[in-house]
Amino acid sequence: MTIDVDLVVAGAGGGLTAAVRAAELGLDVLVVDPDPNFRRGNNTSMSTAMVPGSGSRFQAAAGIDDSPQRFLDDVTRKTGGAADMRIASALAHVGAELVEWLADHVGVPIELPTDFSYPGHSVPRVHSLPGRHGSALLRHLIDAVERSERADLLVPARLVAVRPQPGGGVRAVVENPDGAREEIGSRAVLLATNGYGADADLVRTHLPEIAGAHYHGGEHSRGDALRIGHELGAATGYLDAYQGHAALSAAAQTLVTWTAVMHGAAVVDAGGRRFGDETTGYSEYAAVLAGRPGGRGWMVFDERIDRLCRAFGDYQDVLAAGAVRAADSVAELAGVIGVPADALTAEVEGLARVAAGEATDPFGRTTATALQPPLRAVEIVPALFHTQGGLLVDEHARVLDTAGNPIPGVYAAGGAAAGISGHGAAGYLAGNGLLPALGLAYLAAGHLARTATTRSLAPEGAR
Repeated sequence: MTIDVDLVVAGAGGGLTAAVRAAELGLDVLVVDPDPNFRRGNNTSMSTAMVPGSGSRFQAAAGIDDSPQRFLDDVTRKTGGAADMRIASALAHVGAELVEWLADHVGVPIELPTDFSYPGHSVPRVHSLPGRHGSALLRHLIDAVERSERADLLVPARLVAVRPQPGGGVRAVVENPDGAREEIGSRAVLLATNGYGADADLVRTHLPEIAGAHYHGGEHSRGDALRIGHELGAATGYLDAYQGHAALSAAAQTLVTWTAVMHGAAVVDAGGRRFGDETTGYSEYAAVLAGRPGGRGWMVFDERIDRLCRAFGDYQDVLAAGAVRAADSVAELAGVIGVPADALTAEVEGLARVAAGEATDPFGRTTATALQPPLRAVEIVPALFHTQGGLLVDEHARVLDTAGNPIPGVYAAGGAAAGISGHGAAGYLAGNGLLPALGLAYLAAGHLARTATTRSLAPEGAR
């Protein structure tokens, strides 16, 4: 077989991590993506750029004691022991290396927020970057690919099939927008096409509880990896897993940061009443909100929380859209957002009593705060962000067949692979989307470089 490249990466989101890493390890890489606007239209660019890294130097500098085992304990606790622990362990152990590599080799200005806790994480370990938006992270990855002498982009183009070849390697079948197809000889393919959130039929089949919610993810997440994997005899798992989000701004159609809740915001329904412990997690709370009358509600907070949220690019978009309502008192705010004043007043006063240690929250919330007027509110609706189930992979990101054996030359990362969130939405921890997207891609590149018998794997720039 003619080898055109060493690695074809299908998907220019988190998969770009594999392109950059493989190129610096001496491999020739081709990235294909069907979306000409991939720089702003895929799930990586739409994320909040959260990457858990247990035991990183950034944690050490902040005096935070963490370890991969502590992260695994958190995953086990959040998923009720249902996560794929082989993959969780691989990602927990590579997380710190990954975020430090992003800083040192890609040029990402990594920062470690420590002023609040993400749901499910026992210590601050979720690394991000200024503005905390995936579009900035993606720009750094694209720039790194474009600087590389060994990595090329082919956009728009869609991977439609992978054909293993006798004796090793694969043929990657790529379709151009005009329907023309070409086959590219490669040592391996990385499926980084995300999940199936944009396919309404698949969502109804596997995720009925969230099927009626707004989909807030990349339009090309149509289950391509599932289809290609099925043709290859791949095993699948956790297809009922997903990341929901309970705080999509109804007016701005962008995510209101759940940081507001972790700083003390309350979530009420159309009747002005709270209906659960908001701090359990934004993912599982999406289905809870979807089950309330009208399937929408309000996030209520004060000026202090408003100031803290302005570090997030998504919240700046919510502000710019005029989606944040304001009032000088609880009763006035109730009138502005159209909920009963007595109900909203009771909820705000109840949280203040919990914050003062004078009462126990009926829903079990322990991180309450007393909201101080003037107040703010944003109307929110539930959303499906991305799916968390897919092709089963091993600790090297190799796709497994139904007998549990690696399929030669085929890797998967991110939403194309089964993740580490267990089943449903409740097992999702912040960063469980990007860590498998970037981390499995990083692991795949490293494994291919170690095992491929390439034509002189010289460092990039040496040829």
